[in-house]
Amino acid sequence: MAKNNNYNESSIRELKGAESLRRRPASMLGSNGLDGCQHTVIEIIANSIDEAREGFGDKINITLFKDGSIEVEDFGRGVPVAYNESEERYNWELVYCTLYASGKYDTGSGQNYEYSLGLNGLGATATQYTSEYMDVTVYRNKTKYSLHFEKGENIGGLQEEPYTGKRTGTITRWKPDRKVFTDTNITASFFEDILMRQSVVNAGLTFVFRHETENGFETKEYCYENGITDYVKELLGENALSQPVFWQDERIGRDREDMPDYKVKLTCCVAFSNRVNLLEYYHNSSHLIDGGSPDKAARIAFAAEIDAYLKNNGKYNKGESKITFADVADCLVLVTNCFSTAEHTSYSNQTKHAVTNKFIQECTTDFLRQNLRIYFIENPNEAVKITNQVLINKRAREKSEKERINIKKTLSGSIDMTNRIQKFVDCQTKDVSKREIYIVEGDSALGSCKQGRDSFFQAIMPVRGKILNCLKAEYAKIFKSDVITDLLKVLGCGVEISGKTAKGIPPFDLAALRWNKVIICTDADVDGFQIRTLILTMLYRLTPTLIEEGYVYIAESPLFEITDKTKKGTYFAYTEKEKEEILKKLDGHKVKIMRSKGLGENEPDMMWETTMNPETRRLIKVTPSDAEQTAMMFDVLLGDNLAGRKEYIAANGHLYLDDLDLS
Repeated sequence: MAKNNNYNESSIRELKGAESLRRRPASMLGSNGLDGCQHTVIEIIANSIDEAREGFGDKINITLFKDGSIEVEDFGRGVPVAYNESEERYNWELVYCTLYASGKYDTGSGQNYEYSLGLNGLGATATQYTSEYMDVTVYRNKTKYSLHFEKGENIGGLQEEPYTGKRTGTITRWKPDRKVFTDTNITASFFEDILMRQSVVNAGLTFVFRHETENGFETKEYCYENGITDYVKELLGENALSQPVFWQDERIGRDREDMPDYKVKLTCCVAFSNRVNLLEYYHNSSHLIDGGSPDKAARIAFAAEIDAYLKNNGKYNKGESKITFADVADCLVLVTNCFSTAEHTSYSNQTKHAVTNKFIQECTTDFLRQNLRIYFIENPNEAVKITNQVLINKRAREKSEKERINIKKTLSGSIDMTNRIQKFVDCQTKDVSKREIYIVEGDSALGSCKQGRDSFFQAIMPVRGKILNCLKAEYAKIFKSDVITDLLKVLGCGVEISGKTAKGIPPFDLAALRWNKVIICTDADVDGFQIRTLILTMLYRLTPTLIEEGYVYIAESPLFEITDKTKKGTYFAYTEKEKEEILKKLDGHKVKIMRSKGLGENEPDMMWETTMNPETRRLIKVTPSDAEQTAMMFDVLLGDNLAGRKEYIAANGHLYLDDLDLS
């Protein structure tokens, strides 16, 4: 297709004012989806928090209305909105209509907002530009100021009226614009999460959240009087190896020799537990989801200091490898709440998910190492308990990694040479779309199926005895079973395991499956049904996608062999009903009825006709609901819930009495 060649000097244009954010919200807010929309909330609340941290106001009210609009009310000094002589413009234009206009640029020189969360002068403007509307009410200097914006444009200018009340502060109400964001459905849970976090890192500041529903307003309050210490105590409950300790310090330094000094205020709460672990970093109240400098500092400090303690106290075995931070993190509860001069704080981007300052990393590392060293000296009993737990974590990790390596070696085995899998019989074709694998019960069934199959496209894998119940068994135990690992090798597609257990294990890959059909073929008796269930349960837990995508089948075996002696024909009935229908059809003929034998006793011709011939066999495709029901019933009948099993037998046992031989 011919391309447009009209690319000339007039093709370059600048997005001005509101258009720059309305067309490209992700440039400032990180996303044009729900994340970006939510970030506008954080930006407006941040401005109110900065006022409270400066000592103006101890409460912030936040309301989520039914129509999706949001209101934030603080009791600070009120945003300056009147005329600015030095800038020769109104301050409201600078605050709400101008990017990179802020009262937080001179923080390093002792001005306002030394440790502010807001910094770049982007948040209020970005929120206003991307809103369907925004209303701002300011109480300041005995005056009530009002502003109204629609889709990034001011309507009506600045309205002023005298105010005789005592309050000061700012009320901002806005509605995120659905024409800007792909999703504006901010839920109450989002507000609850960020307000809880902000109450943790702003000790004593109360956040009141109101959520308008069909039944009126629901209200919740968030306040931690002692900030991160109360938060850590709440998380630990009774599950502590050590009680929370609070550390604080203040450092001055620079990121580079030729750059100016700045101040860093360091606070953290630390505890250790063998039940709870948590790493949370906050900087100037921003939750550092991606960590950055504080996370790097914690990893270096805790690993180095605990390793030094273990070496100095002879805790390591001879030749034993040293601990890693992962071993510490398994039992560490650490919440840092640090601040640095806003002017010099370097965030990874406007969403403030990571701090990247070199000096912050260096001083935080030294701060944590120094305090942990002193803590161990002053609390020798706790030091022993903590470091012992870290060693336990390390040795458990190494044992788990060794098991994973063994599992990986086991599951990565090749089946190119069939003698690597005991008694596995491959087929001739390499065309996966034609290949079928019959999983059969025992060596006797192997013999009859091997002789009765079409060797071009049908392979046989015998299961020796009853396999492990995979429903609740630990993975380490499952992968020690030769029967299961051989089956997985034959399938060739790996296993579906998530979490730590999956590390080092071949991941599931449907494209690597070597078969078009996986057919479970067992005797039509109690033992056969149980083996079938165990195989299904294994597939349901380890390779559920095979079931979901329709690759797993059950081969029905006939219950009765009916011989017509009059016309010398043979019929097979798979149910009692079919048997009755055949007998009715042969009424008047001399017949012989035989209960079907086990698969191993069948003649090859019979195996082909009843179970393996695509033209005459009966295959049942296993669906996810079938597998789920099977696993559930298996758990009821063979699991640990004894009371549940008794209840089920009492309620349903009579349905199965006819199947028992009571003679």
